[in-house]
Amino acid sequence: MAELKKAGNSQRKNAAMLDTDDDNSSVSSSSTIRSDRFSVMETEEMQLDKDTLLDQALDALYEKRSSTRENALSSIIAAFNNSLQHQFAEKKFATLLHQCLNSFKRGSAKEICLASHVIGLLALTVGCGDNAREILEESVLPLTQALKSASETAKIALLECLAVITFVGGSDPEQTERSMQIMWQVVHPKLKANVVAAKTSGATISAMISAWSFLLTTMDGWKLNPRDWQESLTYLSSLLDKEDRAVRIAAGEALALIFEIGSLDKFSIEAKSSSDGSSQEESKPRQYIHIQGLKAKVINQVRSLSAEAGGKGSAKKDLNNQRNLFREILEYFEDGYCPEVSVKIGGDSLQTSTWSQLIQLNFVKHFLGGGFVKHMQENELLHDVFGFTPKKYVTDHEHRLSSSEKRMYKSPNSVLNKARTQHLNKQRMLSEIRK
Repeated sequence: MAELKKAGNSQRKNAAMLDTDDDNSSVSSSSTIRSDRFSVMETEEMQLDKDTLLDQALDALYEKRSSTRENALSSIIAAFNNSLQHQFAEKKFATLLHQCLNSFKRGSAKEICLASHVIGLLALTVGCGDNAREILEESVLPLTQALKSASETAKIALLECLAVITFVGGSDPEQTERSMQIMWQVVHPKLKANVVAAKTSGATISAMISAWSFLLTTMDGWKLNPRDWQESLTYLSSLLDKEDRAVRIAAGEALALIFEIGSLDKFSIEAKSSSDGSSQEESKPRQYIHIQGLKAKVINQVRSLSAEAGGKGSAKKDLNNQRNLFREILEYFEDGYCPEVSVKIGGDSLQTSTWSQLIQLNFVKHFLGGGFVKHMQENELLHDVFGFTPKKYVTDHEHRLSSSEKRMYKSPNSVLNKARTQHLNKQRMLSEIRK
C-alpha cells in the first residue's frame, strides 16, 4: 500500500509539474523515454546472456572430460526449468538431442541421468509436432540399448525419458505400445535358455510401472492385445504383495487405471461373445473365469492394503499415504467414485477427477520437479493436456509488454511510433521529390 500511495503522490506531483512548467515536462518526458529504452535494452541483454550461457553449455557437451559435460547438462536443466527456452530449443534441438544421445554411450551413470532429463525437457519445450516426433524416433534405439546395461539409477532416468518423449512425440498407438513394451522388458526381459534374469530393484520396478501407466493414460484399452493385458494384470496383482511400499502404490494406481479404461470389461465382453449358444455357465471360456477371479483377488488385496496395520514397511507417513490411496482405489472399484484432487499452481487451482488425469499430473510433477510451476503456468502443451489455462498466462499473453515497454512501443508519443512517423514522412518527401 505504501508503494501505491507513493506512486499516487508521484503522479499528482507530475501532474502539477505539467500544469505549471512545460520545460520540466519536456525534461521529464525525455528522461522517461531514455529510462524505457534502457529497460528494454536490459531485458534484451538478459535474454542474450541466457542464450549465450546455453550455447556455451551446448559447446561444453563436446568436451572429453565427463565432469565438464555433467556440469553443462546440469546448467541446461536449470535453464529449461527456470524459463521456457522455446527459441533455443527450436534452433538447437537436433544438436542438443544428439549430444545427449552420445552421453548414453560414453557417459557415467550420472551423465546418463542428466542427459535423459534434458531430452525429456527438450520434448516438453518443443511441444507436439515434427521436432517432437524426431526426438522420439531418434531416441528409441539408443534408449533401448542403454536400458540393457545401465545402472539401476540410470534405468529410472531412461524410463522416465522414454515416457515423456513418447507422450509428446508419439503420434499413433503403435508408437506408444512399442515404448510400453520396451519398458515392460526392463522387468520381464526375454531371456535365452539357461540365462537367469538379474534381480530388479524395487525403485526400478516402481519407476517402470509409473512410466508405463503414464503412457497407458493415452491409450484406448479396446485396441490393446488381451493376452498382454492378462499378463500385466497378473503381474500387477503380484506386486501388491511385495514388501516395497512404493512398488505396491505404483501397482495399485496402475490397476485403478486399467479398471477405469475398461480393460476388464473388454475381456468380459470378448469372452461372452465367443460363446457357442450353450448354457451361460457352460459357455464361459477359461479366460473369462480367470479374469473374473483375478478381479476378485485384486479387490481383496486392495481392501487389505487400505487397512494395513503396518507390518510391511515402517514409516508412519508412508503407511498413511498407502492406506489413503488404497481406500480411494477400493471406493472406485466398489462404487465407481474417482478421487478429486486440487493442486495450487501460483494463484490458480488445477483440478483432476479421473485416475488418468491424476497419474498424468503426478508423473509430470515428479519429472519437472522445481520447474513444475513455471511450466504449468507457461507451457501450452501442458495447458492442453490438463485443460488448464492460468490467469497469469492469459494476462501475460494479452499484455506481454511491461508498463515501461508499453509506453515505449504502444503510446502515440513512443520512441517507436515517432521513429515510424519520421520514416513515413521521409518516404513521402522522397516520393514527392521524384515526381
